[in-house]
Amino acid sequence: MPLLQVRDFPEDIYENLTKVAKEENRSISQETIVLLRSALNQKEERMSRRRRVLEEIDEMNLGNTDNFPDPVLLIRKDRDR
Repeated sequence: MPLLQVRDFPEDIYENLTKVAKEENRSISQETIVLLRSALNQKEERMSRRRRVLEEIDEMNLGNTDNFPDPVLLIRKDRDR
């Protein structure tokens, strides 16, 4: 099994990780693996959701988008309110 070493690990995160691992009756290594798996799965889910939204937009057949307002101008106008 590969070995992972992290240098300059922030102390506050390490303390939090230790606390959570203890609460879950896991070693720090086990808890790290659980948390990394969860985070990586969430990232995949977000990417899948984005892909799905983009596909739905494509299916809308919006036609000529040249007449759409410039998003930059809309954001600027909103911020200036």
